[in-house]
Amino acid sequence: MWTRQHRERNTGRFIVPGLTVLFLSYFGFHAYHGELGIYSKYRLQARAVELQAQLDAVRSRRVDLERRVQLLHDGTLEKDMLDEQARKALNLSHTDEITIIRSSDWAN
Repeated sequence: MWTRQHRERNTGRFIVPGLTVLFLSYFGFHAYHGELGIYSKYRLQARAVELQAQLDAVRSRRVDLERRVQLLHDGTLEKDMLDEQARKALNLSHTDEITIIRSSDWAN
């Protein structure tokens, strides 16, 4: 009877730990970079701060516009405000006046 002698290989004992490392690496990467991961939390917080700043700017602009509209209501009609709005709408001025158009007011 013939016997075959095998040399033991060390590669068999590295298969399970290697698969474990791959498994943990895959899920670890996605836990940090995934859609609901840790890094996404920081991106969402930064986006929330940016949007809050935009909201504050819009609110302050609205308060300013409401104040200006309040000056044009009946009973509290301010003649200077009416004159300013009429000149801006009609693009008129007197010959002895200097007109300075600010770009922020002109665009709005």
